[in-house]
Amino acid sequence: MHPQAPGGDAPAHHTTTTERGSFAMARCVCGWLGPARRSRERARTDAALHISAVDSAP
Repeated sequence: MHPQAPGGDAPAHHTTTTERGSFAMARCVCGWLGPARRSRERARTDAALHISAVDSAP
């Protein structure tokens, strides 16, 4: 079960980073998938940028 947004039926955005071989990528429960990165820190930054973009959307 996906986390629920307060007062809504849509799932909240929750990101994780996963590794596949020497690459790391960020993904979100909404279906967004960041690019494969060699840097774990850059994958985490991609996830943070996704969350901030969603939060600032009207």
